[in-house]
Amino acid sequence: QVQLVESSSVQTGGSLRLSCAASGSIYTVYTMAWYRQAPEKERELVATITSGKTKYYASTVEGRFTFSLDSTKNVLYLEMSSLKPEDTATYYCAASRRSPEYGMDYWGNGTLVTVSS
Repeated sequence: QVQLVESSSVQTGGSLRLSCAASGSIYTVYTMAWYRQAPEKERELVATITSGKTKYYASTVEGRFTFSLDSTKNVLYLEMSSLKPEDTATYYCAASRRSPEYGMDYWGNGTLVTVSS
């Protein structure tokens, strides 16, 4: 089992950084990802990173969000800049033992991001 706990913090300059602390059987994880779900909308993929360091960003966030992984601390980060009201959503950290196209096996409880206009 893998446990995922999300948190958020505001960075100097106004960007927002989401953190996902992973624990448990980390060695089994191949893919880590961020998803989000806006009110009354379906959950959507934001970004993924695999053990081979291949990164994917949804077109709606590419160029504004940056994914990074601190493997020494088992923490996944999502740096969010140039935020827009449509970025308002609950953001979920997820992990999988497989490639991202096969779906996620583990989920965090989510952290709410609210961007006002």
